[in-house]
Amino acid sequence: MARKITIEPVTRVEGHGKVTIQLDDSNNVAQSRLHIVEFRGFERFVQGRPYWEAPVLVQRLCGICPVSHHLAAAKAVDVIVGAGTGDGLTPTGEKMRRLMHYGQFFQSHTLHFFHLASPDLLFGIDGDPAIRNVIGVALEHKDLAVQAVLMRKFGQEIIRATAGKKIHGTGAIPGGINKSLSNDERDEFLKGADPNNVDKMIAWAQAAVDLFKDYHSKHADMLDNFAVFPSNHLSLVRKDGALDLYHGVLRAVDSEGKKILNDVDYQDYLQYIGEEVKNWSYMKFPYLKSIGKKDGWYTVGPLARLNTCDFIPTPLAQKEFEVYKAYTKGKPNNMSMHMHWARLIENLHAIEMIKELLNDKDIQGKNLVTKGKKQSEGVGLIEAPRGTLFHHYRINDQDQIVMANLIVSTTNNNEPMNRAVTHVAKSVFSGKSEITEGMMNSVEVAIRAYDPCLSCATHALGRMPLEVAMYDSKGDIIDVKRK
Repeated sequence: MARKITIEPVTRVEGHGKVTIQLDDSNNVAQSRLHIVEFRGFERFVQGRPYWEAPVLVQRLCGICPVSHHLAAAKAVDVIVGAGTGDGLTPTGEKMRRLMHYGQFFQSHTLHFFHLASPDLLFGIDGDPAIRNVIGVALEHKDLAVQAVLMRKFGQEIIRATAGKKIHGTGAIPGGINKSLSNDERDEFLKGADPNNVDKMIAWAQAAVDLFKDYHSKHADMLDNFAVFPSNHLSLVRKDGALDLYHGVLRAVDSEGKKILNDVDYQDYLQYIGEEVKNWSYMKFPYLKSIGKKDGWYTVGPLARLNTCDFIPTPLAQKEFEVYKAYTKGKPNNMSMHMHWARLIENLHAIEMIKELLNDKDIQGKNLVTKGKKQSEGVGLIEAPRGTLFHHYRINDQDQIVMANLIVSTTNNNEPMNRAVTHVAKSVFSGKSEITEGMMNSVEVAIRAYDPCLSCATHALGRMPLEVAMYDSKGDIIDVKRK
């Protein structure tokens, strides 16, 4: 008897989505899909607005990663005001933006691992949901919980000092930045009393990597075999192949490491990337045009970035990167749960970069803005915590935006998230006649590995209502579980 399982909403992610799993007459998974049930429409919202408003307006897309949208839009607007395509800002303008960006990475990666992902690791995927949450972490692992709060606070304070406020700041303006860092602001981060200083944050970030490696040594079988499937991978890299989260060229590799997009200028992204629309989701499905819709999909985010880059330009993160790469003998890592490992290595890199920038005299410079010959169109590209983020704007003679195209990180990850859901669903639901809470959470764990931003909502504290229902071929409910 054919059945349909619906998981709605998906919990401990940003926004609202649902999963449907169709079983055949033999109780095997025939089809599974991740549905995004909210409509964004920001591409239309910004049309008619002056282009210089874009970096402020688009932050309203998301309360979790507004800095990423702020900077991607600013980079697009830089092109429009003639400030170049990423290399034309003043040293102070670029480095202040980078400091803001790494602050965003540090707080976002910390939030995701400790608050959203760690409950599944610390208490088990099928652990008691009453404690498998951030409150459970706080009660059972107090030191970790306190560290996570203080680490995230440090990143948020970096954002405040560079953008003007922690959420929806105004620091990045067309062609540069509107402030530099004062001596007091710099010293606050470099010399603050423990634990409120960058050296302590580096130590804690290193400890977080060690925590995951220790966990992996004890649970390798689960982590190495959960939602594993071959994928293409796409990200920015620096022109010399280094990991660069703020600017670079576009590179893509296949599941074996072969370059399929070789360090191209992202201003020409439309030559290389297409977007497919499907009638069951509000999210688009991007793909590499050279390969086609069927096989050209790709993964973005921490896993993809460490698969595409050649090295990490900070010493501690590079050391961890070498260990990470050695585990797969230099080949791309296609293990979904290793996304957390990659995320923590990036977090270490981000705080190392913050220290380097805080010691750079350019962040206290006075030359903040670059201008040139105005253009009618510009593309901004940045690595958001969740992956590659595209902002593309075209303006008219009245300086109004007449076209906007945004490809957000989670949209880029749409197809791999659906494949992860399918992989896990086939593993846990096939052949089963009853639903368990652990089965439901397994599907959510696969989605959470990508740290998706499904809409403009906020992360929920504690448990959200979730119902999974099984239907027979006539549409009658035969089993229901709620949590």
